[in-house]
Amino acid sequence: MSWVSLFSGGKDSSWALYRAQQEGLDVGRLLTVHPAGDSYMYHTPATHLARLAAESVGLPLVEVEPDDFGADDVPDAGAQGDAELEPLEAALREIAADTDLTGVTAGAVESEYQTSRIEGLCDRLGIDLFAPLWQRDPETLATEMLDAGFEIVIVQVAAAGLDESWLGRTLDADALAELRALNDEYGVHLLGEGGEFETFVVDGPHMDRRIDLDLSTEWEGTRGHVVVEDARLE
Repeated sequence: MSWVSLFSGGKDSSWALYRAQQEGLDVGRLLTVHPAGDSYMYHTPATHLARLAAESVGLPLVEVEPDDFGADDVPDAGAQGDAELEPLEAALREIAADTDLTGVTAGAVESEYQTSRIEGLCDRLGIDLFAPLWQRDPETLATEMLDAGFEIVIVQVAAAGLDESWLGRTLDADALAELRALNDEYGVHLLGEGGEFETFVVDGPHMDRRIDLDLSTEWEGTRGHVVVEDARLE
């Protein structure tokens, strides 16, 4: 019996993996979808770093590289999400054909749009879903991640109150306190669940070696992302 962890290297999918391991689930591999452009279903920034994260975690990585989803011009969001799920489902069907696939882990917090589609996928495949972040208090989750020793780097921002200085910043207790204030003022989600910010985990209890990043930034007036100049395992 084996589980697959849907994994981007960001804090939410990494926490789902970590909690699955704590619960004794037999996670046998990671699976990363690399969207060619924007996506309604998947984490998009710096997904190539999942390869280093997988090496540090010590699990094989399955990588799915679909064509551009065309998510920048979508007439029907529901149909878009369904279409984006197809390459993930195909990859899981291939895995299930070779092993006794028990279920998948997912880092969904509040997105019914994404979670309902993953639940539907699991139903079609006859497998379980482990979603330990689902509908939990975001501040409690953030605190648990930090207390567990997760080192989280912000790699993209797109929200009022989050300027270029947040790019490459570590999400620590001070940053969390500032996010609380931004939540009060602008409604910024403490975990960036609405796409306000995206992250990458460079170290944690589920990893054997820390990932060292050399970063620059690209700022586009109201949003921006990091550019990974170099990345290596320490």
